Amino acid sequence: MDATGSRQPPSARPAPEPGRANRLSPMRFVVGFGVVALLGDFVYEGARSVVGPYLATLGASAAVVGVVTGAGEAVALVLRLASGPLSDRTRRPWPITIAGYAITMVAVPLLAATQLLWQAVLAVVGERFGKAVRSPAKATMLAAASAGIGRGRAFSIQEALDQIGAVAGPLLVAGMVALSGYRLGFAVLAVPGAVALVVLALLRRAVPRPEAYESGPARPASSAGGAASRWRFSRRFWGYGAFTALTMLGYATFAVLAFHLQVRHVLPSYQIPIVYAVAMGVDALAALGSGWVYDRIGLRGLIVLPVLAAVVPVLSFSTSAGLVWLGAVVWGAAMGIHESTMKAAVADLVPADRRGTGYGLFTTVYGLAWLAGSAVIGVLYGVSVGAVIVFVVVVQAVALAAFLPLVLRQR
Repeated sequence: MDATGSRQPPSARPAPEPGRANRLSPMRFVVGFGVVALLGDFVYEGARSVVGPYLATLGASAAVVGVVTGAGEAVALVLRLASGPLSDRTRRPWPITIAGYAITMVAVPLLAATQLLWQAVLAVVGERFGKAVRSPAKATMLAAASAGIGRGRAFSIQEALDQIGAVAGPLLVAGMVALSGYRLGFAVLAVPGAVALVVLALLRRAVPRPEAYESGPARPASSAGGAASRWRFSRRFWGYGAFTALTMLGYATFAVLAFHLQVRHVLPSYQIPIVYAVAMGVDALAALGSGWVYDRIGLRGLIVLPVLAAVVPVLSFSTSAGLVWLGAVVWGAAMGIHESTMKAAVADLVPADRRGTGYGLFTTVYGLAWLAGSAVIGVLYGVSVGAVIVFVVVVQAVALAAFLPLVLRQR
């Protein structure tokens, strides 16, 4: 479109730079990035499947595990408040994305060398920092590619592919823990991490300009109103952010759930990452399903999310192995919706030239809520499981109430 908002004819659009044309179709680009995400999830989801029990072996309490893992998620999400606008300003998403992946792929294997709790905490938070660096830039590239194939479809395919790695990683780690302990489990993850960086470099060469997948070139960010205008978004965007934050406030990290399984001896240590792998497999299927639903009925498909989240503590904090496995299924289904459809919706709620900033703001709210919720759930767990259940159910009921105005406005 031109400055007046009118669509430019094809002949008026700038031609791609010579020698810099994209060599992959949008769908192939999405699938290619899915392969990168698959390898990435192999690494960091493999590690996250045992972080809670590993921290427990270093002397951490349930509250410490909740705070540390919640802080890690907050770092992964809140720091996007800086990396998102940086992606918008520089219009160079590739270097930012590659740097973020590199940080994560170094931090995870370093867990194998940690001897003290504070060292492990630094590695855990460092892995999440890499996520913070790359995610907004990566999301803007996927959003551009999704323009012609459907937001829900593109983001759900991406999530489903990376969850293959999220299943395989914990299974490998489970085998290593059974064979030799946690340290070997972390060390072997250096191999898929190195492969992920190679594939990412090849994808960058094949698709130098992801923004060209849009129907026209992205408009430059408007300077009207100064920098403050970049932070202004619609009331619908903020309402959606509030709903998301409430769902995360009552949503435990898997590390806290795994801590429960370890200290209550509900399952053998080597089975805990297998539980996580099952959750990630369900995550992939839920992502595909919710993406399909989103492309057809929009935000209304998210009404199931608070219900799923409310059921999790009832099942996952049980001392029955059968209920714990069922809880992993429910937890994974909710996570699949969070990681795919909720991201797809943001691309439709913010202007194209401010997607990085929009994702940064959205995930800041999301991350702070998850940090607070994880800390509260960890503390309440030390009181009683019943206290955790009451807290989660009340919060998710409030989230459901916050969701209704979004549905009414959509109609």
